[in-house]
Amino acid sequence: MSELKYKLLALDMDGTLLNDNHEITQETAKWIQIAIRRGVHVCLSTGRAVFHAMPYAVQLGLETPMVTVNGSEVWKAPHDLHMRHLMDPALIRKMQEIGEKYNSWYWAYSVEELFNRDRWTDNIEGLEWLKFGFNTEVDEARHQIMMELQQMGGLQMTNSSPVNIEINPGGVSKASGVAEVCKLLGIDMSEVVAVGDSLNDLAVIEAVGLGVAMGNAQEQVKEAADLIVASNNEDGIVEVIREHILKGE
Repeated sequence: MSELKYKLLALDMDGTLLNDNHEITQETAKWIQIAIRRGVHVCLSTGRAVFHAMPYAVQLGLETPMVTVNGSEVWKAPHDLHMRHLMDPALIRKMQEIGEKYNSWYWAYSVEELFNRDRWTDNIEGLEWLKFGFNTEVDEARHQIMMELQQMGGLQMTNSSPVNIEINPGGVSKASGVAEVCKLLGIDMSEVVAVGDSLNDLAVIEAVGLGVAMGNAQEQVKEAADLIVASNNEDGIVEVIREHILKGE
């Protein structure tokens, strides 16, 4: 058996690993297990917080590192934190005010829990914050929010759907997270396959050896990718593993 060219498969979750019912299909789960048995590290690389990603890691039996909240956290193993980047509570307060100003839905992950517009906290300064997000179908409102965020400076802005904006500390992305995972595993970014569908996957898709866009990916992601596979409802991940990681085995 020849040595594999790619040693790490970094998987976005929503719109990539998960179908539209937020499930991992049996076929996708089966091929992930095959890849693991062949020596491929499989790493979840998600905008979700660890408590929203963990059930899927458990389902797949993953013991490998994990990138959560778009890179604000990197886990050595499912319950072993490697690094965490926090946001200034003053920025969180300002972003909440922007959300109210434009009547946008908003949410934020603290280390402990998920808050949103309907269930907010009076204790912004007393919590450790990882990420903030806006969601609005109103294009003009989203544009204005982006303008205000850009003026604030020092923020990493992406999305996980065309109608949302996700904000991390400046310089923090799935690419920075996966680079840390590579250090932990002793491998190079050129030995990584990263798969995703949204702008929060763009940096890592551009930074790795093989960047893959799902068939349902946003146009900008497809343009940046080395490869486009089937959609998240058609087991695109299986195609990545079978045709591009294990092919020629």
